[in-house]
Amino acid sequence: MRKTWYTVSKRRITYILLIILYHIIREIAMVNIKKIVILIFLLPMSLLLCYVPAAAATPFSDIVAASAILAEADSGTLLFDDNMTDRHPADALAKIMMLLVAVSACETGGANPDDLVEMTESAWAGVDSKSTTLDISPGEKLSLLDLMYCAFTGGACEACNMVAEKIAGSVDAFVGLMNARAAEIGCENTNYTNADGQYNEKQYTTAQDQFYIFREAMSHPLFAEIAGAYRYTTAATNMSDPRKLVGSNSLLNANSKYYYSTCTAGLAGATYEGGYSAVAFAQADDLSLISVVLGSDIIILDDESTQMRNLTESRRLFEWGFSEFEWRTILSSNEPVAKAPILHGAGADYVNLRPESSIKLLLSKDIPTDEFEKNVTIYSTDKGEALEAPITAGDVLGEITISRDNVDYGPVKLVANTNIELNRLEFIKMQITDILTSKTARLVIFALILLIILYIALVIRYNVIRRKRIRRIKEAKRRLKAERQGTRGEDE
Repeated sequence: MRKTWYTVSKRRITYILLIILYHIIREIAMVNIKKIVILIFLLPMSLLLCYVPAAAATPFSDIVAASAILAEADSGTLLFDDNMTDRHPADALAKIMMLLVAVSACETGGANPDDLVEMTESAWAGVDSKSTTLDISPGEKLSLLDLMYCAFTGGACEACNMVAEKIAGSVDAFVGLMNARAAEIGCENTNYTNADGQYNEKQYTTAQDQFYIFREAMSHPLFAEIAGAYRYTTAATNMSDPRKLVGSNSLLNANSKYYYSTCTAGLAGATYEGGYSAVAFAQADDLSLISVVLGSDIIILDDESTQMRNLTESRRLFEWGFSEFEWRTILSSNEPVAKAPILHGAGADYVNLRPESSIKLLLSKDIPTDEFEKNVTIYSTDKGEALEAPITAGDVLGEITISRDNVDYGPVKLVANTNIELNRLEFIKMQITDILTSKTARLVIFALILLIILYIALVIRYNVIRRKRIRRIKEAKRRLKAERQGTRGEDE
């Protein structure tokens, strides 16, 4: 198992000091002044090197655990992981799934937290003498709610079995519900063989799966309430005074050296086979984090006190996460990001486009938002078509994609930011121009010109013929008149 930089340095200091002192004494004995001076010069330099953090650039390359994960609860964004898919004994963490299944049954009406549950001989079956218990006696009755606290906060194995029998009729049937729920959540490397968390070589989980499970569990208010209680007092029963329970997650204990104020829920446990483990939830402002630490250990400090490193590592993960990451708005729905050209707009030849929704990402605080590229597509321009007024605010006119390091976010629809009214006079002019410049219009005009020319020609021809006709008629009248006058003269 890898050690933290400060524990490694302590041993390194002692080792190097002993070596240097040995060589100094040796050279003094040999009266080698030159080498003595060199060794004395190296002494402070060696001490300085010992105190340089080995993981300053990557603070969690030396996580003290076999597996660990830190992820954002709402989005599932992974911030840190170390062997997160390696299998480890589920141990006490099985109680997380036990409580989730019980709470879900209460939500769906399969059980009621106020139901009284009687302790049975079968609930004690399989609970060995090394297991944590609260000595609940056969025939003793507790409410289901108190039992869930006894099981989770108090860690009582017999209480886990009582809950299992109440919900599913038997422990085996309840374990089946636990495995089914794990598969439903998306766990691929988790298997349960009991409800109380006792060691079994066939009962295993991973840091990744525990994140999935605890993330789902924290979405249930009753679970969050129970998992967030460090102390709890049960009601008196028909056979016992009230029981005062104390939880295992000292991150919740304000009087503990492990206390972490933003931690609101979690569970810690330990077994010989699986080591020390912890799953915890912490929230600060709008950032919610879940840490999972599996296979950690406990050490004895110089003052002979102990340090449970499943809890110290959980706290370190939280401190790092909250100090290094934050939600950043890289695309705001309130800010125009593009312009779309339009035709016939009243007082405007373009409309501003804004994102229909914002894009918020969980990013390291030192990443500038201007490193993200914006790829805008305006539908009308992309199709080679003209966008015409009127435009109504909210009309979808395009889309935008944000990208960084070959990762795309989006697309998000782009909508008109304002209304653009139609310029009717301009529209009419444009319509006339369009008509006059169209191929059909040119053909019609050409045909009209031909008709007019033909009409003029016909009129001219008609007039020519008419004049000739009039002349013929006049000539005929003159001849007729002349003939009549000649005939009258002969008669006389």
